[in-house]
Amino acid sequence: MALKDSALEFFDACETGKGWDACKAYCHADATFTAQADALADVTTVEAYTEWMKGLLVPVPDGRYELTGFAVDEDRSTVVAAAVFHGTHTVDAGTPPTGKTAASDYCYVISFADGKVSKMVKIWNDGHALRQLGWA
Repeated sequence: MALKDSALEFFDACETGKGWDACKAYCHADATFTAQADALADVTTVEAYTEWMKGLLVPVPDGRYELTGFAVDEDRSTVVAAAVFHGTHTVDAGTPPTGKTAASDYCYVISFADGKVSKMVKIWNDGHALRQLGWA
């Protein structure tokens, strides 16, 4: 599968909350995850991040992404994806629903090795997004 196709399929599975079961086919088992965001401070693997995204869609069941940019750097086996997350906190998952909506910009830098995700970096202003949802 071409790098672009694999990356798009992985991105969609991750962002629609399908979790590790749907994402692992596109990833190395030990793929790492980093983000300079307090909400993700303890998330260090792509597996854990895909499960975090799955969990986010419990209190925000209408959560969805709007892909605004997608670039493939074949020479470096890297994909950069830019998107906006949209969603409203309507379900009590330990915190009463706020009814507030977020529109939060973010980017991923996804590194591939042997055709599979080996590292993912999320660039995201979590404080802004959490305030929009009424969580901070």
